Amino acid sequence: MDLSTLPPKVTPRAFERLSEIGAAAQGKALRVAVEGGGCSGFQYSIDLGEPETTDLRLEGQGECVVIDEVSLPFLGGATIDFTEELIGARFTIENPNASSSCGCGVSFSL
Repeated sequence: MDLSTLPPKVTPRAFERLSEIGAAAQGKALRVAVEGGGCSGFQYSIDLGEPETTDLRLEGQGECVVIDEVSLPFLGGATIDFTEELIGARFTIENPNASSSCGCGVSFSL
């Protein structure tokens, strides 16, 4: 099965966190992108930004997560979540396309 054709998913907790920080109220969405670099070849970029017309929009609880066209094939079937651990709280990506990832969870390879 080609996972790159499956749409990414966003957990309710990720949408809840976006609501807590007031992203939609500021006209912002959580932008998830894949860039070259990092210790494993690719790295995730996660920040608040304005949605573009060509972005894939994942909406829930009045909030929005966007992924650009170039990054989308790398994130097929991925789950975007928000976790709170002893080392801190952050948005995370569980990516079934990644063959390996580094310990920080920001860098991966295919």
